[in-house]
Amino acid sequence: MTIDGGAVVEEAQAGFTLIELMISLALFGLIALAGLALVDSLMGIRDRTEGRLDRLAEVQRAMYVIDNDLSQLSPGPLQGDGAILSFSRPLAAAGGLPVRITYQHGAGTLLRGVRGRGLPQGAQRMLQGVGAVRWSYYRPGMGWVDRWPPDPALANQWPAAVAADIALAPGAAAGGSLRRVVPLPVHP
Repeated sequence: MTIDGGAVVEEAQAGFTLIELMISLALFGLIALAGLALVDSLMGIRDRTEGRLDRLAEVQRAMYVIDNDLSQLSPGPLQGDGAILSFSRPLAAAGGLPVRITYQHGAGTLLRGVRGRGLPQGAQRMLQGVGAVRWSYYRPGMGWVDRWPPDPALANQWPAAVAADIALAPGAAAGGSLRRVVPLPVHP
């Protein structure tokens, strides 16, 4: 209330009532809660995506090593069945001397063993979360076979290609199956 030239003028009071404040605080709380739920959802998506990308990188590294090993075969026998593959290749760490490489599946992991003079024994874990591995061998005129050599007369020959069929175990990362076909160099 003010006095203006002797007259009393009533002024309207400005402000919020307690109910208006409570409603606005409740709405702000709901908006904040929805924002937190959205951020939490985005963080979960990011974590799952990172897990899948890490798994993809692990699979790509394993496929690269298999491809690299098989493309550098050394003269000597290539032997294998559906579960194990064994061959020789030069290893730079061993001065370029041929070493024996063996791939096999064990305890849910694709293992790569390297044996050679002066090298430590043991297996390298190539790919974890593997349900099964099956090796097959291609020879023109015979098609794909599960054992190499399929005949003792072919013991000094190589197949034209080797295929790795890998079943990934379902779990935190995506499961599924992989097939890698590697053409081999011509046997010297």
